[in-house]
Amino acid sequence: MKLRELYELAVKKGIEFDPRGPAGVKKTLDKAKKEYRKLSKKDKVLFDKEMFVNPYSDTRMLYGDPAKEIKSIMVGIDMEVGELLLADRLNAKKRRIDLVMAHHPEGMALAGLYQVMHIHTDLLNKAGLSLKAAESLMKERIDEVERALLPANHSRAVDVARLLDMPFMCCHTPGDNCVTTYLTKLMKKKRPGTAGEVVDILKAVPEYRDASLEKAGPLLICGERKNKPGKIFVDMTGGTEGSKNIFARLSQAGIGTLICMHLSEEHFKRAKAEFINVIIAGHIASDTLGLNLLLDEIEKKEKLEIIGCSGFKRIKR
Repeated sequence: MKLRELYELAVKKGIEFDPRGPAGVKKTLDKAKKEYRKLSKKDKVLFDKEMFVNPYSDTRMLYGDPAKEIKSIMVGIDMEVGELLLADRLNAKKRRIDLVMAHHPEGMALAGLYQVMHIHTDLLNKAGLSLKAAESLMKERIDEVERALLPANHSRAVDVARLLDMPFMCCHTPGDNCVTTYLTKLMKKKRPGTAGEVVDILKAVPEYRDASLEKAGPLLICGERKNKPGKIFVDMTGGTEGSKNIFARLSQAGIGTLICMHLSEEHFKRAKAEFINVIIAGHIASDTLGLNLLLDEIEKKEKLEIIGCSGFKRIKR
């Protein structure tokens, strides 16, 4: 499989598993085309035209010949300077590595992370909030993340990949879409009767079971095991945490249980005040599950050698 094919297949599968559905994805792609048409000729040169076909600004080929044949990939959650040097070292020791694939974004994909946060808006709307309320709640948070990313050294790892001549890509939201859709369907199928049963269902998933053995598994941080779950909202895509002001609205919409990867202390306090059960499934475990689901789809086309590191362990289904 060529690098370009692998990248395009990852995006395609991310779209297929996007919890917003085809209409939500089309809206994002159409918005990019509309924005481009409004630009001056000078500004059009600077526009990221990949956004016409890829709705996920945090997923990109960062370095490498798109025509390069890929047979082995080193995959990890955070693949930065150290991991790229490790890949180069393993190649020197005759352990073939054709591509380094990160889950968390680097380079221009990190700089553009805030753009995928509009997914939160659509999911909040789908959960029962009015579109106007969802947009209003998310705008402040999206602007906050954009400002926070401005001073980052985005190209640090990409520069190392270039100097090592190591193909490098990141695949963030497609993996997060996979885990969000998977867990949403799992909860609908299992129909847990208590918050504790939600945790038990998660712990039966191999990635979460392994994380539990490492003391990093699913944990009910707000509420009690005996609590009724109510409507369960899986919040695991959209770049990063949403607005800290959403919890009152979620409660009003009937959401009784929130399953997420992580939650800041301020978010936790707001959720607790609304008596919402909050389950931290685990950040790295959830990212690993999403990547495994995505790789399962990719390997339906062609088998690849996957070398896991940086928190990632390959588990096939």
